[in-house]
Amino acid sequence: MNNPQELKYSATHEWIRREDDSVVIGITDHAQDELGDIVYIELPEVGRILAKEDIFGTVESVKAVSDLYSPVSGEVIEANSPLTDKTETLNTDAFGEGWLIKVKMNTPTEFDELLSADDYDKQISEQE
Repeated sequence: MNNPQELKYSATHEWIRREDDSVVIGITDHAQDELGDIVYIELPEVGRILAKEDIFGTVESVKAVSDLYSPVSGEVIEANSPLTDKTETLNTDAFGEGWLIKVKMNTPTEFDELLSADDYDKQISEQE
């Protein structure tokens, strides 16, 4: 798996890109590969307040249903609603158009505590 070095990662297979005091969150290439063809996604409403590790949605594939966990605490300021009609984007462009939500962080130091690409690579190689 190729995990972009400029991103951070969570142990629950979300990627995180910082944009000033906000972050963009998506699922990793590893997660979408493990899930297989994604057929349904549920995203939170804009304005929802998340605590770190809160479940903010679900993703359903032909194999399983998986919860999505927030790697940081804050307010949902945008949800990628076009994904609900084009779920295949998660399989084809997990790190680009397949982003899930944008969150304005309450505690920016939580971003610094996330995994680097190398640490995430180690984690997934130990799980296999």
